Amino acid sequence: MVKQGPRPLVICGPSGSGKSTLLKKLFKEFPDTFGFSVSHTTRKPRPGEENGVHYHFVSVEEMQSAIEKGEFIETAVFSGNMYGTSKKAVENVQHQGKVCVLDIEIEGVKQIRNSDRLNPLLVFVNPPSIEELERRLRGRQTETEESLQKRLNTARKEIEYGTEVGNFDVVVQNNNLKQAYEDLRNFIVRELETQQGQGINVSLNRVFDE
Repeated sequence: MVKQGPRPLVICGPSGSGKSTLLKKLFKEFPDTFGFSVSHTTRKPRPGEENGVHYHFVSVEEMQSAIEKGEFIETAVFSGNMYGTSKKAVENVQHQGKVCVLDIEIEGVKQIRNSDRLNPLLVFVNPPSIEELERRLRGRQTETEESLQKRLNTARKEIEYGTEVGNFDVVVQNNNLKQAYEDLRNFIVRELETQQGQGINVSLNRVFDE
């Protein structure tokens, strides 16, 4: 693994917590700073998702083969599907001198915390409530009732782990998108400025909205 350069950013939270929206705002404001690590998954693409952009969509056989070859930093099974972050995906971003962003599940976070490979910044995005989370997931209209209940049960466990003191560097409470983004942004900028003070070159060029 490439160990020079800025620390990777791991963002985690239940499905529907607003992770993707927050990351889009972060990438828009700092287009030269961050690079997304595209995860692998065995689940089917949702409407609008592109292979190689949102995920690398692979078969169970392909995923298992790559895991056996040691190609992944972390893997997890979520709602019956396999997910994983490949070493190559992270290295591709690091070679560009950018902060590598990983959007992963709780099980993946646990694996990374027990490893010395990445030393990432760990962010947990906490939804306002389980009720609001259910409303958001139902609004997607991509879940069966069975899969929805599985996601909600998983979310309860994720929230319990994510909000426990010491498991993450920061918990971003996403009751209000504007405030949540400000909290996320301030934490990350502060950390990157600290790394710059340690001699690590991190671009913080911003794009200002008109």
